[in-house]
Amino acid sequence: MKKSKKSIAPSVNRGPVSRFIENNYRHFNSAALVDAAKGYEAHLDKGGKMLVTLAGAMSTAELGISLAEMIRRDKVHGIVCTGANLEEDVFNLVAHDFYERVPHYRDLTPADEEALLARHMNRVTDTCIPEMEAMRRIEAVVLDEWVKADRAGERWFPHEFMYKILRGGKLRRSYQIDPKNSWMLAAAEKNLPMWVPGWEDATLGNMYAGHCISGDVKNVHTVRTGIEYMTTLAEWYTANARLLNTRKKDGIGSIGFFQIGGGIAGDFPICVVPMLHQDLQRTNVPLWGYFCQISDSTTSYGSYSGAVPNEKITWGKLGVNTPKFVVESDATIVAPLIFAWLLGL
Repeated sequence: MKKSKKSIAPSVNRGPVSRFIENNYRHFNSAALVDAAKGYEAHLDKGGKMLVTLAGAMSTAELGISLAEMIRRDKVHGIVCTGANLEEDVFNLVAHDFYERVPHYRDLTPADEEALLARHMNRVTDTCIPEMEAMRRIEAVVLDEWVKADRAGERWFPHEFMYKILRGGKLRRSYQIDPKNSWMLAAAEKNLPMWVPGWEDATLGNMYAGHCISGDVKNVHTVRTGIEYMTTLAEWYTANARLLNTRKKDGIGSIGFFQIGGGIAGDFPICVVPMLHQDLQRTNVPLWGYFCQISDSTTSYGSYSGAVPNEKITWGKLGVNTPKFVVESDATIVAPLIFAWLLGL
């Protein structure tokens, strides 16, 4: 006789989305989603902190609708993102009405793509970002900040320039979405720690290089990047891991790692722990205390995006007992659902 499957009782004080997830997501990737969400929740309940990494085009996918509230409710304690995700949330904030969706993008011909180029519409999957209304509008505002800092001999990170602009209100009259749905605005209001590795390949990074070449910005180092980002991440991790240690009765505190996609946004920050242990001999700093990756990348050992978590053990990134989760699915579907669970929606 086959054993009957246990029913899952709905959680108390959860909204309809969470109850639907708990009742229906019982197997395979859907069960992995629930496990990852519960693991995230358990990590926070134990006093841990969570670092979220954003690769892909999650800002253009409007992840801010759910991520901004996660930030406001202190369920995210730091973000590592690509330069594209840093800027594209702000592009969407000021130019949303000019975006165009192309639902038949799979059927576009090279000639169709060229026609979009001629209209200065930069396509990201099914969404076209308007160059003039989004990219050039932000360029004009951020260039003013770059030049001011350059002339004053000041140096700031890419996200700090964006925080200055958002806090200063220069773009407020141009908002075209509800500002509560901008994760960058939420981050700026919280002064959330942020790291943007490889910013140079983003649209604004390219523009910055151009302004350095043209002479508008005299000192190429006015915008801090790369190695300096890693040094600040190392100090943040060390300080917060120690702080967590002092607060925990059992002496164990940890920072979790919630990775959306792969690439540099994921690989850059996860390397900070082996660097602390092996290069700085800070062996008392704990390993990452939770790990989850959402990716539709094909499993590939040695790949930034497709490696399974256990491969990270020999590199000193994760431990044998670190809670590890992989949800092999589209992050634009999975991440908002996990966030909905954590927000009790």
